[in-house]
Amino acid sequence: MTINEFNFAGKKAIVRVDFNVPLDENGNITDDTRIRGALPTLKKILADGGATIIMSHMGKPKGKVDMKKSLGQIRAAVEKALGVPVAFAPDCAKAQDAAKALKMGEALLLENLRFYPEEEGKPVGIDKADPAYDEAKKAMKASCIRRG
Repeated sequence: MTINEFNFAGKKAIVRVDFNVPLDENGNITDDTRIRGALPTLKKILADGGATIIMSHMGKPKGKVDMKKSLGQIRAAVEKALGVPVAFAPDCAKAQDAAKALKMGEALLLENLRFYPEEEGKPVGIDKADPAYDEAKKAMKASCIRRG
């Protein structure tokens, strides 16, 4: 079954998109090609009567919050492109309430996934300079392979 054959009516769909768009020094999008590329999927979900939770990364913040890489600064552009209000969850790992509150026909944009080191496959709680870092990284990858 393809996405075009699926009916999203009454469903909430989480969609990983590539909104890693270039920004100027004032945080303005200089090329919205990636946003436009995701529109057919996002609009299909909304047109069917579903809701969409949008997740992406921007840049390489190395697992740290960097507001210059916040997806919040592109929320208005995504909203304009989609033609529906787009709510924003400022912490992608703590967006459960925002996702639950989402009504059909609405969209929610999650904050940059790479504000968490796990998104880049890096162990948490250990510095890269620590001699145990490589072992922790191997253990984390092995754990992901067993779960996946």
